[in-house]
Amino acid sequence: MARRRPRLPNLRQVHLIPSELFPSLLEAGFEVGAGDLGENVTTAGLDLERMPLGILIELGPSAVVELTGLRTPCVLIDRFRAGLKRQVLSSSETGPPFKSGVLGVVWAGGMVAAGDTARVRVLSSPFRPLPAV
Repeated sequence: MARRRPRLPNLRQVHLIPSELFPSLLEAGFEVGAGDLGENVTTAGLDLERMPLGILIELGPSAVVELTGLRTPCVLIDRFRAGLKRQVLSSSETGPPFKSGVLGVVWAGGMVAAGDTARVRVLSSPFRPLPAV
């Protein structure tokens, strides 16, 4: 997208994925660990795919990421493990269409390390569900 429209803002700076996805993938026969799907940050205890657009996630002591959309799984996910894309597509009609994490932009940089706390900061804006990016 950046090559075709270089003036558009980059809404895909950071990929966050919930660690809760890995056991369900393992149950389906796919051994996938933190970092294997290209994510920059793996979280625990956050329902990332159901969070509204624009929510802020504070990571570690100073980093802040604004959620900009759901991560849309592409064909590369099947190159990593054949059939994996089908496993991250949701069969639920009421939930998010994908279970492959979210994308965001950096508001504030900083060091982030394994075991750091992730905190949700809600802005005072109207609810908008995350679009697929």
